[in-house]
Amino acid sequence: MLESPLNHSIIERAKKKGLVEIYVHNLRDYTLSKHRKVDDYAFGFGAGMVLQIEPIDRCIAALKAEREYDEIIFTAPDGERFDQKAANSLSLKQNIIILCGHYKGVDQRVRDHLITKEYTIGDYVLTGGEMPAAIMTDAIVRLLPGALGDVESALNDSFQDGLLEAGVYTRPAEYKGWKVPDILISGNEAKIADWLYEQSVEHTKQRRPDLLENE
Repeated sequence: MLESPLNHSIIERAKKKGLVEIYVHNLRDYTLSKHRKVDDYAFGFGAGMVLQIEPIDRCIAALKAEREYDEIIFTAPDGERFDQKAANSLSLKQNIIILCGHYKGVDQRVRDHLITKEYTIGDYVLTGGEMPAAIMTDAIVRLLPGALGDVESALNDSFQDGLLEAGVYTRPAEYKGWKVPDILISGNEAKIADWLYEQSVEHTKQRRPDLLENE
């Protein structure tokens, strides 16, 4: 599940440029079970399997023996909402571990003693934390200096300034009678900047008024 998203597009280019190193570790490589088992039934009652603490602890300990980590993140439905502010903060870190949950999650002791941050990408439950981890990685890596062709591109993204990005246009200036707003082809950069900001505010009011309430 992680091979494709972590080896294409912006992430692939960032890796080739030496801007980021990404390694995927299989917890089965850290279990003492001869059958490479990493899950078991939950104490008490209820359906679903739980990832055991031992292989997770062994994996994290092995990684921490090689280098220091700024954050050890767990992807969980009840974690803090992952947003652009979190992506910006994490892009400034040196080393990060992302632990992907699976089944009914992980032994609570992992969360109590080994994890420093917990994030969710939305109010829904997925089969595992692999896809949230890939999404978070993409959001973080594209912010690294040099990852994008134009550094200004990431700075103008939605949510960077608490607003949604205004609509964008490209050639041709007219298609089927549908015209690009005259201001955008006027050449007046100051007026264009003001117009884009106004459009961004209006777009946010229409689509995500909650963002303005937080200002």
